[in-house]
Amino acid sequence: MNALEGRACIVGIGDTPYLRESDGPGGRSLALELRASEAAIRDAGLRNRDIDGILPFYGLSIAEDLAVNLGVDDLRYQATSHVGGAGPGASLANAAMAVGSGMASYVLIPGGWYGFSGRRVRQIVVQDPSAMSGGANARDFYFPFGLTAPVQWFSFIARLHMDRYGTRPEQLGAVAVAQRKHARRNPGALMRDKPLSLESYLAAPVIADPYRLFDCSLEADGGAAFVVTTLERARDLRAQPVRLLGSAQGQPFPADDIVTREDVFELGLTRATARAFRMAGIGHDDVDFAEIYDPFSFQVIQQLEEMGFCKRGEGGAFVEGGRIEPGGALPVNTHGGLLSEAHILGMNHFVEAVRQLRGEAGERQVKNADIGIVTGFGDFGDGSIAILGR
Repeated sequence: MNALEGRACIVGIGDTPYLRESDGPGGRSLALELRASEAAIRDAGLRNRDIDGILPFYGLSIAEDLAVNLGVDDLRYQATSHVGGAGPGASLANAAMAVGSGMASYVLIPGGWYGFSGRRVRQIVVQDPSAMSGGANARDFYFPFGLTAPVQWFSFIARLHMDRYGTRPEQLGAVAVAQRKHARRNPGALMRDKPLSLESYLAAPVIADPYRLFDCSLEADGGAAFVVTTLERARDLRAQPVRLLGSAQGQPFPADDIVTREDVFELGLTRATARAFRMAGIGHDDVDFAEIYDPFSFQVIQQLEEMGFCKRGEGGAFVEGGRIEPGGALPVNTHGGLLSEAHILGMNHFVEAVRQLRGEAGERQVKNADIGIVTGFGDFGDGSIAILGR
């Protein structure tokens, strides 16, 4: 992978409006993915038929359907990573290898779902355990005890962290409040018109202790996509390329369970981060902003710790005092994240990172943003990290 350092880049991004409409269409995600894909291809200054690689999100669509509907008549490369919310980052690494080796020239990475008006996550997990890695374990050892939703599974880790390290509810609230402040600057965020104070956060109902309402990501309908090629080809395109400086992925052990791990706080990111930073040749102080996959508030704190931005047990204090808010030392989820923009499978984190590095983020633009990181968090802790630069 070191041979790919800086050679691959993102040259096109696109997304649909993010919606929460109970009378929405539901159904398959293909229509949303196609709209986002065409927007990303146009943004790159390409034609649909220029795409020759497609890496779909697991369980949502297949490359052939996307190719047929887009008019891609020479699909040379296709693959899917089965790591849940770590999929976009894993797919970016896959795309980098594909374009770097000559297997493909322009690779499309799409994702989208009717996560509000269609089947929601709890329904998907219970009705189709194969939709997630570790599904058999969940079916046999979680479901019979009423643990049928991700918010329950990950609340265990948050509660243990609070008991072991003294992390406080107000520190989880600091994450939710910070991301709402970012979302208020984002015209595309679902929660842009609704301020959130720490007092309102603490007064919200408990969903699965210690998680309250605003600790949980927003189920939504929407799609996003991006296009990857080599830096050499990008020079002939109209969009400013955003380079992939470093990339890695990993899984905790065992990957298909939480409670039997020797170290329940370990994530795929725990080991992957060091590899990605070595590849990029940077340190933590070089990072200008972070788009961190945030299914629940504590998972932001956990990933900051496991990536080494602070020591384990110090993440709660790290997110306080405005550090991750607009204008802070490390702005986190500058679009509002899954908590306040929308849960679009982490695809919207990549779209936002590219906008930041192009200087196209408007009111929420991070000043002098040269390097940003994007993480993925899937299933029971699968992890991916991408380090992106101008």
